[in-house]
Order: sequence, then C-alpha cells, then structure tokens
Amino acid sequence: MYTMEAFTGRCLCGSMGYECGPALILPCFCHCESCRRASGAHAVAWATVRRDSFRVLKGTLRSYASSQPVIRQFCEHCGTPVTYWNEATPDTIDVTVSTLDRPDAMEPVDHIWMADAVVWDRPGDGRPQYPTSRADGKP
Repeated sequence: MYTMEAFTGRCLCGSMGYECGPALILPCFCHCESCRRASGAHAVAWATVRRDSFRVLKGTLRSYASSQPVIRQFCEHCGTPVTYWNEATPDTIDVTVSTLDRPDAMEPVDHIWMADAVVWDRPGDGRPQYPTSRADGKP
C-alpha cells in the first residue's frame, strides 16, 4: 500500500502545487478542535513527511500560527489547508492527504484526538481510535 516514491499535490484552485517524500509514519485522521476549525470539516487526514522533502513547485503558501508552536499553511488564493508544522518536531511536516494527487496511496490507519470529536463523529470503520495522540496511550 505504501511506497518510497515522492508525491505531488495541489490546492483546489490549482494555483499552488507541491511535492513531498513518502510518509514517515502511517497516516491518520485527526479529530482535534484545532484541525476541525482550520479545515471546516469534522476530521482531517494527515501524512507526516520529512520537512526537507516538502517543496512548493508553483504558487505561494500563506502561514498562520494557529497555536504555539503550530504553523499551518494554506493556498493564498483559495484557502485550501495544505500543511501542519509543529516546531517541537522540526524535521517533519504533516501534509493534508486530500490535497495529494494520489490520496489513495496514503490511506489513514487510525483516528487521533477522539476526545475532541464532535458528538456525532463516531467512526465505525474499524480503525483504532485514540482519545488524544498515538503516543498517549492505547485506543
């Protein structure tokens, strides 16, 4: 299912495009309040890649410090959310799986931050569900 090849992606309007390396850890769905509000959706699928592998090929990303120490980037024209970078993990950056040209190649394997999920957001897909992050305990 996962490859070691580079991936490409773009925003909704197509004015911004990027490339990135393969996922370093298996992708996940995040249900935290910050991701919900930044995306306007109940959950966001993220893939973590090496920060030095992420490169904008065309267009420009704007940055927003959504919370210390998090920087989110989005297309300056259409607002598509593209990245999440936490200064505490400076060598990695998360890319929104849905902006990839081949999102099926990075299928999320679990759900994180279910403690923040809206009450009607209870996935029944059989994937593990963590109350907070993967590092904070068992599903």
